[in-house]
Amino acid sequence: MSTPQENSHIDRSFNRSMLVKLFVVAALMFGFGFALVPMYRAICEITGINNLVQRDVSAREAKNTQVDMSRTISIEFDANARGPLEFKPEQHSLDLHPGEVTTVMYEVTNEQNRTVKAQAIPSYAPKQATEYFNKIECFCFTQQTLAPKETKRMPVVFVVDPKLPKDVKTITLSYTFFELDAPKQAAN
Repeated sequence: MSTPQENSHIDRSFNRSMLVKLFVVAALMFGFGFALVPMYRAICEITGINNLVQRDVSAREAKNTQVDMSRTISIEFDANARGPLEFKPEQHSLDLHPGEVTTVMYEVTNEQNRTVKAQAIPSYAPKQATEYFNKIECFCFTQQTLAPKETKRMPVVFVVDPKLPKDVKTITLSYTFFELDAPKQAAN
């Protein structure tokens, strides 16, 4: 049988050994955490995934590989206004390749001597083109506030999906600008 003093000495020795092992494991884990960043960068550089060290391609060098250069689509622009607004596209048509990102400008003028809030609603012809005409930026996404006699130039940035059916050769984009909260006419 062992004495209590021998047991105490064995327990202390075991505790010291365990503490040293735990300290070594903690130090290795801490070092591994620091080593992960350079390892991640090296793996990404070797595989080409999420490469953080390459410079970005400039806009001049970038090419959209989704553009279908084999065909051309004609886009026609139409504008209608309901209320005290004059509204028109700056160009009435253009030809483009499906997949090209394109910007066109519309102009709206408030002809009143009061501030006008308005909203544009788009429509497309033929109807089947609707799902292939993707607007990236458009004044129709938000309400427009026009000061008295103010004129605004507003962009529409869009892309026609290359999956557009081959039989569609022309798309008409039409906007109707509606005045919101129009003043009530006095009844006679």
